[in-house]
Amino acid sequence: MKYIVLVSHGTLAPGLHNALSMIAGENRKDIISTSLENGMGADVYTENVRKCISGITQEDEILLLGDLIGGSPLTNASNVIAEAGLLSKTVIIGGMNLPLALNAALMKDAMELHELAVMLMAEAREGIAEFKVEVTETEDEI
Repeated sequence: MKYIVLVSHGTLAPGLHNALSMIAGENRKDIISTSLENGMGADVYTENVRKCISGITQEDEILLLGDLIGGSPLTNASNVIAEAGLLSKTVIIGGMNLPLALNAALMKDAMELHELAVMLMAEAREGIAEFKVEVTETEDEI
């Protein structure tokens, strides 16, 4: 199975997880999240990551999505995954957002993990755009 593991500062990862449940289906055991909350020590956070990935086996793959490249949640989660011997079956992406996580959830079983990562990053780059609303003046407003 391919797992999507979401990690972040604050409640971003659990919030994205909640949004994914609304859009991609509830009770998905292939999507896991945890976060480093304000005042939480690194030891508590890493233990939370260990618990989250405890059901993942050597036959599984992981797409690890974090809020910030090089941030503590992502680097600590990567270390826990490495300690579990799962790093070779893991692709790590920083800068997660809802469109990226949603595409991952919907497309993860349709392609190989590294191809998925390439596609996700390309689509995420193209998915950022200004939302323009055109305002027209009427005679009453002049």
